[in-house]
Amino acid sequence: MSEEIKIVEKKEIPSGTIMLFGFPDIGLVGVIATSHLISELNLTEVAYLDTKLLPPLIVLHEGLPHSPIRIFGNHNILLAVSETAISADTIYPIMYALIDWGKSRNVKLMISLSGLPAEDRQDLEALKVFAAASNPDMLKMVKEKGVEILNEGYMVGPQAIMLLRCAKIGLPAMTLMAQCFVNYPDPEAAAEILKSLANLTEVKVDIAKLLEKGEEIRLKARDVMKRTQQEMSKMKKTQEYDIPVYVS
Repeated sequence: MSEEIKIVEKKEIPSGTIMLFGFPDIGLVGVIATSHLISELNLTEVAYLDTKLLPPLIVLHEGLPHSPIRIFGNHNILLAVSETAISADTIYPIMYALIDWGKSRNVKLMISLSGLPAEDRQDLEALKVFAAASNPDMLKMVKEKGVEILNEGYMVGPQAIMLLRCAKIGLPAMTLMAQCFVNYPDPEAAAEILKSLANLTEVKVDIAKLLEKGEEIRLKARDVMKRTQQEMSKMKKTQEYDIPVYVS
């Protein structure tokens, strides 16, 4: 772990959990989905990230200060969330620190929840969820569960770093991506990704409240969405629309 980044543990961290990531990204799908998980599963903060790489920023909840990047959990899952957009020049060390910390705590599987830009999103009656994995065994499991594989394409942002890092260090991992709006928070996409998560793991929650509060969530998340768009443009997020050309 980088000396510039510390993960401060507030409670004993269980071994053998699933670790989820919900960072600001396209459609804020991961942020919305993980926020709903925290609420529905009544998860408590077990650790937080301490670093001077971030701006001098805290998050206030009920008048008390918190790090904008925290880890919530119970005996089954750990959930890393960020309440602020992460800049392009700090995303690598921050993600590496979280992934390496998770590995040191014997996490058995890492899953990033994210969005996949759909230019015709407003016309889609049913949203698809796609997956990519860190190794062939994980990919086979995902296929057997009926989740569509993103066979070709580019991936940009926190989930891209997670998948490649986990592949390199031999930690099973997958990324779930729901079709979503490019410029707007998308609670419906978050609901779809939680359905797929429940299909693939034992992490199951009722999504009724998430769908009911869709418009409220969109309004609350507008400012975070704007800041996230700015950082995503620096990471060349629009390249996910492109089709890669391979030379065999």
